[in-house]
Amino acid sequence: MSDAAVLSIRNVSKTFGTRRALDKVSLDVSKGEMIALIGPSGSGKSTLLRSISALQTIDGGEGRIDAFGGPVQENGRIASNVRAIRTRIGMIFQQFNLVGRLNLFTNVALGSLGRINFWSGLFGRWPAETQSAVMAALTRVGVAEYAAQRANTLSGGQQQRAAIARALVQRAKIILADEPVASLDPVSARRVMETLQGLNKADGLTVVVTLHQVDYALRYCQRVVALKGGKIAYDGPATGLKTDKLIDIYGPEFEDVFWEGAPQ
Repeated sequence: MSDAAVLSIRNVSKTFGTRRALDKVSLDVSKGEMIALIGPSGSGKSTLLRSISALQTIDGGEGRIDAFGGPVQENGRIASNVRAIRTRIGMIFQQFNLVGRLNLFTNVALGSLGRINFWSGLFGRWPAETQSAVMAALTRVGVAEYAAQRANTLSGGQQQRAAIARALVQRAKIILADEPVASLDPVSARRVMETLQGLNKADGLTVVVTLHQVDYALRYCQRVVALKGGKIAYDGPATGLKTDKLIDIYGPEFEDVFWEGAPQ
């Protein structure tokens, strides 16, 4: 693991039945990067993010994942101290993972449970520090006015920004976002991507985001990693990802549906 890397993936494979979702993937992520993971459906994007966050185990063998200089998992086994590492990694999902019947404030406050007394959190007795952090995070992502509303009464974009606020209250240093805009309308999707980009630029948060929208990857991320068949097909600056390479990754039909203004 290089000195600048906060994430290190080495020779990671993951097999489901007879299908190899990841095939000896190696990747370093430096502090403060904003990286887009792209590729066709089934290429291994979500599998890689879930492996980094230890939500699933990788195959046994030489594969290893490290975060902040410590092991997350290796040889098909989750590290014993992974909970401490997870507190510094915020995971954002396509379906928000908020508790619909709870208000937005409480949902975001749940990000502090790794640091406060469990019973205080269970009964909603949030310390003053947590209350201040929650409102600051909600303000930061632009949904503070909805703090008292039940999560399931809000739009998908508002809920997704609240999920980002929860990661801020968690004090995450890395945000892993798994297709965070896939179910959103274009305006809401843009706001979510701008929120992630703003946190990356202003706070230096490391962001790794899986995207189906290639135009968003090129617009918001400095570096793009493309997966194809569980292998890395491209890893480099967004400006270097040209149409011919995208056609190689996605197939010849890609050119017919790619956004107007794609790099030539």
